[in-house]
Amino acid sequence: MAVDFVRHLKPTLYPDPKRTVIRPFLPEDPAPFRVEGKPRGDRVVDRVTAMSDEDVERVLKTVVANLGQRHGDIPQFLMRRFKELRQPLDLTDDLSRSRQMLLGAFFSAEYSFEAAALFNPSIVAHQDQQGQAEGAVRFVLSLRGIGEGHLSSVTFRTGTWGPKDDDLVIDQPNRHAVPPVIERPDPEIARRVQSEALVQVNCEAAQDLSETVLFPVLESQSRGIEDLRLVDFHEDNGNRTYLGTYTAVGTEGIRQEILQTDDFRVFRMHPIDGPVSSGKGMALFPRRIGGRFAALFRHDNENLWFSRSDELTQWEGGEKILTPQQPWEYMQIGNCGSPIEIDEGWLVLTHGVGVVRSYAIGAALLDRDDPTKVLGRLREPLVQPDEQTWDGYVPNVVYSCGGLVRGRTLLLPYGLADDMTTFAVASLDDLVAAMR
Repeated sequence: MAVDFVRHLKPTLYPDPKRTVIRPFLPEDPAPFRVEGKPRGDRVVDRVTAMSDEDVERVLKTVVANLGQRHGDIPQFLMRRFKELRQPLDLTDDLSRSRQMLLGAFFSAEYSFEAAALFNPSIVAHQDQQGQAEGAVRFVLSLRGIGEGHLSSVTFRTGTWGPKDDDLVIDQPNRHAVPPVIERPDPEIARRVQSEALVQVNCEAAQDLSETVLFPVLESQSRGIEDLRLVDFHEDNGNRTYLGTYTAVGTEGIRQEILQTDDFRVFRMHPIDGPVSSGKGMALFPRRIGGRFAALFRHDNENLWFSRSDELTQWEGGEKILTPQQPWEYMQIGNCGSPIEIDEGWLVLTHGVGVVRSYAIGAALLDRDDPTKVLGRLREPLVQPDEQTWDGYVPNVVYSCGGLVRGRTLLLPYGLADDMTTFAVASLDDLVAAMR
């Protein structure tokens, strides 16, 4: 039985197949058909360059009209895509603008990034709190969207919580999304976080955060970006940035990577090195502890570990701090997002896996100065699947990638059945009192 002090709120976010983004598409020949000569991309270029001017204009007009119903400034996007293709396909600028745009269209694909599921949310306070009512907080919500091919991307929502605990408003997302621009990392940013980023993703073309979609852009992410755990990170000198750990799924397996942004418009992606890099479930603390970065891990797929590091992207195995104790977590225990600092210590939302691989959400309390000391943990789940919520893409699962505290209340966004997202609130006083 779950605890009785959690209140479930009305908003539920469902996947919407009408929300699409245009992403790069570059087909290759299957291995048995890779022979010397022109590869598939070059053959497509030859076919387009051989088209008559009349056919180019006719096909391009149809493409722009159809995509323009769901996306903004299609001509500009197609020209940008053509410029991205110049080097890999050895294209020249002596083609007409229309033919360049049509080539950009042939090497693009419209992708419904949340057609199958929208779940595993993480939440942080928005960097801009101007204009909020007293006691209310504006927030950023990240979500894992699943589309064609079970491919995971990161999408965002914004909203407001408060002044009352049950006052929760999720802003309506824009109908279309804007593809990011892939750039070289800013060396000054890399110096600040002590890491050379893999790539910088520019989403400044998005007019609203809900238009931003982070789909896989690296080989290490080619099969998905999963379960972003955001944290509002504060340095001792007052500097502030947003960090997020996620699981990158590639053809060679999985690994942990870190997302960093100051404004949710430009993002840097950093690799994680060390024994924990090939695991899942890394979550950063929101500040240094004893002058060092701190994080939780589940790299053994069973227990929760604590580690500290002098470098943001280099981590050792650490110390095991939480092991399964209750039947609802006998199979596995892990974190549900970054630890939250409250008066009593570090509040850690956990997930437990029990009978028939059913997932439940729990909580534990760690010492503020020494997080290896466990001060208490719930014997019963905060939230668990029931007859109203256990059906979906993956049955019997409730899961979160982070909560938000305002005053003495916890807001818990969580995924249902790896399908949709809903919300609950709980008093910190009741939560701490229930821990033993």
